[in-house]
Amino acid sequence: MKAARISSPKKFEVMDVEIPTIEEGQCLIKLETWSACGSDIRHAYGPVHAEENYPMRVGGACHECAGTIVESRSDKFKEGQRVIVLPTREGHGGLVEYLPGDEGRMALLPDHGDVSEWVMCQPSGTVLYSCQQMGTIIGQNVLIMGQGSIGLSFTAICARAGAKKVIAVDLLDYRLEFSKKFGATHTINPSTENLDEAVAEITGGIGADITVEAGGYPETLEGALRLVKNLGKTIIFGIQGGVAGHRTPIDTSLFLRKAPTIIPTQGATSGDPITHINNMIELRERGWWDPSEMVTHNMAFDDVQKAYDMYENYEDNMVKVLLKL
Repeated sequence: MKAARISSPKKFEVMDVEIPTIEEGQCLIKLETWSACGSDIRHAYGPVHAEENYPMRVGGACHECAGTIVESRSDKFKEGQRVIVLPTREGHGGLVEYLPGDEGRMALLPDHGDVSEWVMCQPSGTVLYSCQQMGTIIGQNVLIMGQGSIGLSFTAICARAGAKKVIAVDLLDYRLEFSKKFGATHTINPSTENLDEAVAEITGGIGADITVEAGGYPETLEGALRLVKNLGKTIIFGIQGGVAGHRTPIDTSLFLRKAPTIIPTQGATSGDPITHINNMIELRERGWWDPSEMVTHNMAFDDVQKAYDMYENYEDNMVKVLLKL
C-alpha cells in the first residue's frame, strides 16, 4: 500500500509498505482523503528534531482522515460503511492507504456525498467539545485568538450557538475574511491596529466574557488571558511549543488579577474521543454548519510535501488542504 512519512527535517517520502492486519474489534479502512492539521506542522513536520527521531513513524504526521471499511472484525461496523477514523499512538499515522481502526475511534458517515466533504467534521468536532466546556454561550461576548481552521471552527460554532459578539483575531487578513463569512461580528488584525484598544471598544472596556486560545503561540495565550473580563472564562485549545521539553513563560499577574476560570480542553484525551465528532457529523447533516467550507485546496496524495510546505508557509491563502489518491 502507499504510505508517507517524515524521513528527515521538513522532508516527506512516499513509499510502499505492507497492508496491515486487523484484530478483533477493529476494521480495515481504505482511506480516501486526508487533511493536514496545524498541530501536525507545529509539532512534527515544522521543527527540526533530534537526529534519532528520524525517520518518523509511517503515516505520520496526520490524524484527519476518512475512507471506506473493506474488512470488519467489529460488531459495530460493517464492510462498505464510510467512516472518519482516528489513528492510534501505537500503529501507523494517518498518511497511509489502509489503516486499522479501533471501533471506539471511528465515526460513521452518511452514505451521500463525497467522503472528502465529511472529513472536516473531525477537527471541528474537537472544537465542538471545547465549546461544550464553555457553559452558556448565548448572549456572551467571545474573543477567539487565532483564525486557522480551529479558530474558524470556534467562530462558526460560537456564532451559531448564540454568542452576542464573536471577535476574531488573526494576523492574516484572508483568514479574517473567512471569519466574517463564518459569523464573526468583529475582526481584528493586531499588526494593523491596537488589539487591547479594539477589544476595549467592542466590549465597553469590560473585556470578553469568554476568550479562546486557538493559535498555540505565546502571544495568543497571553492575549486570551489579558483580554478576558474579571471572573470570565478562558478556553485553552492550542498546544504551545513545537519540540519536547518546551516551556512557555506566563505572566501570572494576568490571571491572578482577573481570576478567570481557565479551562484546558482536548477532546482526543477526554476519555471519549469520538462522540463530539459524531455530534458534528449530525449537525452538518441537518444543515447547521458545513465545516468543509474551510477547504481551500485539493491536492494529490503524492503531493504531500508540497501540501505541508504550503500549509506551513500560508501560501496561496491556504486555510485547509485535502489530499486524495
